[in-house]
Amino acid sequence: MIKIPSELAPLDLDGKGSAAADGQFPRDVLHERGALTLKAAPQRLAVISTGQADAATTLGLVPVGATQGHGTGVFEPYLSHYYPQFARQLGGMVDLGDRKAPDVAAFARLKPDLICMNEAGKNEDSRAALSVVAPVLVTRGKGFNWKVDFLLLAHAVGRVAVAQALLDSFHAAAAAANLTRGTVSFVQSNGHRLTIMGKQSFAGSIADDLGLARPEAQSFVATSRKIEATAIADVDADWVIYGGQGAGVATIKAMPGWDDLPAVRAGRAIEVDYQPFFNNAGPTAARIVLDQLSAILSEQD
Repeated sequence: MIKIPSELAPLDLDGKGSAAADGQFPRDVLHERGALTLKAAPQRLAVISTGQADAATTLGLVPVGATQGHGTGVFEPYLSHYYPQFARQLGGMVDLGDRKAPDVAAFARLKPDLICMNEAGKNEDSRAALSVVAPVLVTRGKGFNWKVDFLLLAHAVGRVAVAQALLDSFHAAAAAANLTRGTVSFVQSNGHRLTIMGKQSFAGSIADDLGLARPEAQSFVATSRKIEATAIADVDADWVIYGGQGAGVATIKAMPGWDDLPAVRAGRAIEVDYQPFFNNAGPTAARIVLDQLSAILSEQD
């Protein structure tokens, strides 16, 4: 197994997780909103939050159901492309309502043995109602927490060694990339608003793992910031990585001054897949972002 640098290990779960060995059940799991006991290894996982279908599938446990969000359906297409062996299972996932208002009755009909949700953006009423259906594992949420959230899920399902090996490989690849030249900007749009991504965004955290510098306008410690179409200076950098949903790409390219950006003129403004870069926070999305950023910047040598 590849070992990550000592300064990156171990990830701080703040006392959360399970003391049980992989595959050992029953197991007690401490999570962000208390503790739960799983009598047997979960087989019917249901997920609510962005990135959790990614995390579960990465561990080889395709959810039986998920909520929808951002108009993309119950799972992101990149998962079936990355895991063709799971395409049929992913396509069979049951729609469990909107992420902000999960359909508790639909969860009950599905009979899951574990439900996963993020603490960020969810209300206590939903958690309490779903806890009647099955044990609820609560992770932190927000893109920059994807690693600890992935590990916490692995603790719950008894697959910590698998998760740690994947994280080790991710960190080794990031260290080997040696991409330290210039600044990298991240901008996205859903066609209704323009957003630049901060250091605590999902893509921003991976840029940090790669040692990439960010433009001053995007060095804020937060997930994102909405900008006006006229704020082209906030997008400017040596490389501009952008993605959109719906009319999002056209909205970005319609910004006054877009064609005059040095990155655009030099061919260093690169459109990427919106879902893994800007709409998910799972380990497979992270590896896609890492690999694509490495390839994009390596081509500029």
